[in-house]
Amino acid sequence: MLEIRPVRDAHEKQIFLTFPWKVYQNDPLWVPPILSERRKVTDPARGGFFKNGYAEFFIAWQDGQPVGTICCAEDTAASQFKGRRECMIGFFECVEDYTVAAALLDQAQAWAQAHGLGALYGPYHLDYEDSRGLLIEGHDRPPAVLCGHTPAWYADFFTRYGMEKWIDDGLAYAFELDPQSPQIRRLARLADQVRARKPEIILRGANLKDVEGEIDRIHTLTNSALAHLPGFTPWPREIVAGVIRPMVDVIDPELVILAEIAGQPVGFLPGVPNLNEALIHANGLRFPWDYASLLWHMRRRPRCLAVKSVLVPPAYWDTGVGVLMFDTLTRRAIAKGYQWADLSITGEDNPDTFLLARHMGAKIYKRYRLYHKPLGRA
Repeated sequence: MLEIRPVRDAHEKQIFLTFPWKVYQNDPLWVPPILSERRKVTDPARGGFFKNGYAEFFIAWQDGQPVGTICCAEDTAASQFKGRRECMIGFFECVEDYTVAAALLDQAQAWAQAHGLGALYGPYHLDYEDSRGLLIEGHDRPPAVLCGHTPAWYADFFTRYGMEKWIDDGLAYAFELDPQSPQIRRLARLADQVRARKPEIILRGANLKDVEGEIDRIHTLTNSALAHLPGFTPWPREIVAGVIRPMVDVIDPELVILAEIAGQPVGFLPGVPNLNEALIHANGLRFPWDYASLLWHMRRRPRCLAVKSVLVPPAYWDTGVGVLMFDTLTRRAIAKGYQWADLSITGEDNPDTFLLARHMGAKIYKRYRLYHKPLGRA
């Protein structure tokens, strides 16, 4: 018998959080999430989402065994901004059985209607950055840091249930960091032209002595640079901070590029080591001995530099800010020994990122999709 029940205690919360290990136990491309971080994200007392939202967690049980999980939530700040209330779904995991998937999504629909919410959307794991969406292309290599990896059948199940593509797909690009490549040489020439034409654009690395001030600047840039996108909802500062603060101890500040004009931020291009090259061996740090494995694999510099965002407000798209940031980041990454770069996740309709990616000879190697389903009245 299949039954969907809410998580009721700490023991069931542990089952909820560790269920992915059952789904991906034979998948060599899966990078286990750090379990302690998942606990924090899903803890109402500590998770940033809960400052402006609420959530409930569910487990699908069959014959006494967990066979799926889902989270249902409302981002109340987003509801107020959009003028409509909708249900964010996330932490969707299930065995390869559509009956289980449909039961989980039925539960989400019932929960949404019980709370007066008019649609389902997601999946998001209670934030808008880490592992959002379902992987629909690119099941041939592990994801870069902050990107997800899901079985192919998830997308099939969502479509079968009547979930439809929502906003534009998230794309992951890859490009080789070869200083002799025609694309990187051309990028350098373009950057030199911009420097001559726009000397007022100043680039700098991250200031780790003023992390909170940098978070303020990045928060402002995030909302101003993305506001033109369909379906955009402003990012709360705490969500931005929740992404940035854990990275402070691992980033190289010279590879986190900010552009300014007259002291005002006009661009942000963060390059971070692809920690997934080590985390894929660390089992989510579930057990004490997993830390030893992580330390062993972190002895070597990752081959990949992950570029997690390109933020340039529309007013500065034609100034060459993006070209300058990419050229500076590329030069520095090559000098530090990185071999290739991941650019993810960026919207397929983002003209600025698409143009820069094309100039650099980047190829799309993963595609992620978000889904939406309007609901009738309860």
